[in-house]
Order: sequence, then structure tokens, then C-alpha cells
Amino acid sequence: MKRGKFIAFEGGEGAGKSTQARLLADALAARGIACVVTREPGGTPGAEAIRTLLLRTAGEGWHPRAEALLFAAARSDHVERLILPALEAGKWVICDRFVDSSRAYQGGAGGLGDAEVMALHRAGSAGLLPDLTLLIEVSPETATARAAARDGDMADRIGGRNAAYHARVAGAFADLAAAEPVRFARISGDETADVVHRHVLAALAPLLGAA
Repeated sequence: MKRGKFIAFEGGEGAGKSTQARLLADALAARGIACVVTREPGGTPGAEAIRTLLLRTAGEGWHPRAEALLFAAARSDHVERLILPALEAGKWVICDRFVDSSRAYQGGAGGLGDAEVMALHRAGSAGLLPDLTLLIEVSPETATARAAARDGDMADRIGGRNAAYHARVAGAFADLAAAEPVRFARISGDETADVVHRHVLAALAPLLGAA
């Protein structure tokens, strides 16, 4: 059986990743391509439990290194129990965030460094990378407005961090995409969801043609 493709959506808060993941899943289904939509942290019962630990606002939170370890543990379970089995079954996997979020948030904005994050990823998930990473980039104004509309005053621990932190996240994502132009497709997310979706499909055209 032909292995499925692994697609990840990345970007900061309010980028519209979840919306685009759903639109892509619908487009693939219309083409007769079986797919699984999932998210990080999460996707399996164990990883969802870790998500709760990471994102809840009660308590003092986690040191960046502990935070990175928890993300890596959740990802390891996700990869072994959901992502790899789906790919081996010939399904496409569409993931709302993957390791590049850890690289941008904990490695970049959190100051841990890319080498440490990737070392954890190699240990926990054998270094698995998406076939294509779609980085949706939005202006700070758009991100703030969308996050406020989505969360109100109930932002999670990471989403609720200050503007300077999220600016560092955006910069880290941009650096990752510039360093790996073959794996990343950079897409403006400031336009309507339908327009962004058309850009997503254009970026995926080579993979869709080979499906």
C-alpha cells in the first residue's frame, strides 16, 4: 500500500490553522483521498491529557525545558499511536501544529534553542517531519483580533503570553521557513479563509498530483 502524506499547519495564535485543516480535509475527501485531521498537543488520549497539563492557566506553569519535554512526550505518543499507523494505512494526516511549533515556541521564543528541541524530537519521535509544512503568517493586528474573537478573556497559558513573546514566535517561524524552503510553504493568512484555502491547494499541487 502506498504511504500517505503528512501535512502540518503551523503559525502563531489566530493564524487560522484549524480552519484551513478542516477545509483541506474536505478538499481531499472530495478527491477521494482518505485523511485524518489531528492536532498537537493532542490527538491521542495520553497526549490530550498532557495538553491539559500544558495549557491550563492554574498554577505557576512550566519551565521552558519541562514544557519542551511535555510537548515531546505528547508528540511521541501521537506519532506512534495515530500518525504513523494512519500513514502506513495510506491515509493523509493533516496536523494542526507539529514539531516546528516546539521549535518556534520553546526553542525560539522560550530560549531553549533548536538543537535541544530537535534532540528531544529524535528521541521521542525518531525525527519524523511532515512532507509539507504550511506556515500561515498573519499580521499582529489580525492575530490579536482573531485570538480575541476565539478566546475572549479565556486564553490558554501559552496563547495568553505577551505580545513580545508572540513576536519572537513569529520571527522563529520565519527563520525556520527560510532555512528549509523545500519543506515549508509560506502563506499569507490575512485574507479570507477561502482565499487562503486556494493558496493552500496551490502549495499542495505537487503532492496532489502524485497522489
